[in-house]
Amino acid sequence: QVQLVESGGGLVQAGGSLRLSCEASARTFSSYAMGWFRQAPGKEREFVAAISWSGGSTYYADSVKGRFTISRDNAKNTVYLQMNSLKPEDTAVYYCAAKRGPLGRVDDFNYWGQGTQVTVSS
Repeated sequence: QVQLVESGGGLVQAGGSLRLSCEASARTFSSYAMGWFRQAPGKEREFVAAISWSGGSTYYADSVKGRFTISRDNAKNTVYLQMNSLKPEDTAVYYCAAKRGPLGRVDDFNYWGQGTQVTVSS
């Protein structure tokens, strides 16, 4: 069982930056692929970014490519999402997710955090 705890959300003006963090309880954190998803009010949860267990592979949704960066520190059991040039449409609850093994698909993550709110004002 893996427990995930996100932090770093908040209110920021358009054009600003935030860094989200997600700390995992897994003893073998380096065995897990990690991802970030988000859900805006009235919308389905959507994929944002994902990173392989080693950090060697990353994937991004087209809507955030070039603005967001996912990274991980396996020594700290933590994955990060650096968000720059934020837009009002980035407003959502952001969720950290994990799955054991290779990254592969991004629709089969099976461990989820409780989410952290990001609000971007115009």
